[in-house]
Formats: sequence, structure tokens, C-alpha cells
Amino acid sequence: MAVHDDTLTGGGDQPVPPRASTPAPAPAVGWGSGADMGAPTTFLLLRHGETALTPEKRFSGSGGSDPELSATGRRQAQAAAAAFAARGTVQDIVCSPLRRCRQTADAVAERLGLPVTVDEGLRETDFGAWEGLTFAEVRERYADDLTAWLASPEAAPTGGGESFVAVGERVEAARLRLAEGHAGRTVLAVTHVTPIKTLVRLALGAAPQAMFRMELSPASASTVAYYADGNASVRLFNDTSYLD
Repeated sequence: MAVHDDTLTGGGDQPVPPRASTPAPAPAVGWGSGADMGAPTTFLLLRHGETALTPEKRFSGSGGSDPELSATGRRQAQAAAAAFAARGTVQDIVCSPLRRCRQTADAVAERLGLPVTVDEGLRETDFGAWEGLTFAEVRERYADDLTAWLASPEAAPTGGGESFVAVGERVEAARLRLAEGHAGRTVLAVTHVTPIKTLVRLALGAAPQAMFRMELSPASASTVAYYADGNASVRLFNDTSYLD
């Protein structure tokens, strides 16, 4: 799976220091003794297991052949299922509509005895004409388009693919929808590299370039908790400790 990047823009005036008589703001959730906002809505973000395309590092999004899990991927899904069953915290399961995620989610659901809800917003980026190609092959065939895509989150892959701006809007809309529907619960979301990196980056308030610096392994788990006041807390990233 390719790494993703977009461009940081911004600027603005420096903040004005508060007057001495102005009370200091309460610390954000997760720091010190902030206000009790109740139980957060916690998303356990599980990347699907390997497909045949994964070890070859080919672009594999939502516009390609929709590959199934490989034998390795199926073993990874079972290992993840055992780990989540042992933790006993998952209350709901949602997943991308793509087959590799549905197969991964079904392995966990069977172990936990929970139903799986499919959410279209959790699907991977549509990589257009780049689907199934390696990074080197894309560079050889679509050099200008690749350069533009790496330089700007508004640039889309060749042939009608999705820009990262479009993916980010879709994923955040799904997150808000799911958070409202599963408020205060722990939700296992089985999805892909781009959606998980996007949610983690947004939760951290990190620059878009941060997505280039995230390693996300197949069948890895990450956790983000969302509070009622809008604060988010990243609690885990790229955990593969349960895999052989």
C-alpha cells in the first residue's frame, strides 16, 4: 500500500496573550484534570489483513479488483479476532464494503458473536488508473500526475481517482455519523490505510505531511477516543503484538 501525502497550508496572526485577570483555560481532555465529559466513543481501527497485492506494495483501493484476503491475511484476521475477544471491549463492529475488510471483520464478528454493519464511508481511496500498479510503475507511466498528487491533497490519481481532500471529507463524515450512532460505545472499525491514517492525523491535529511518516501494517490496530466536547485522544497506533 502506498504512503500518502498532501500539502500544508495556513498561517495567520500570532495569538494574543491573555490578560493577567483572565482565568487560565481548563486543560483539554487527556491532560491533567479536565472536566468529566463522560464515556468517550472509542474507535478501534483495524486495518484488514494481507491480500496478494499487499507484499508487492501495489496500489489497492476501491476502484480495482477488490481482492480477497490471502492465506496470510486470513491467519492475521484470526489472530486479531482472538486478541479482541480476549480484551472483551468491542461492542459494535463496522467495516468498509470491500471484500478484504468484510472478511477480516467477519472473522472478529464470528468470535465475538456480533453483527457487522457496512459503511461506505470507510472504503479505501479510489486510485483510478493506478490500481494494481506499483509506485515505480505509476512513476514510469504517469510521472506528471504522480508528482502533482504527491504535492497537493487536491490532486487526484489519473483516470478519475479520488483526491485526499475528497477522501478526508468522506472519512470524517463517516466518523461523525458513526460517533453519533454509537455514542459512548467501543466500536471496531475495520478499514484501510488511508482512512486510518486520516483519522489519526485529524485527531492529533497534525500537518498533512504526517501521513508520510506513519507506518501502518496489515491487520494492525489503532485506537482513537472521541469526547463530547470534540476533543480526541489517540491511545494506540499500529499495534501488531498479537500477530505471529
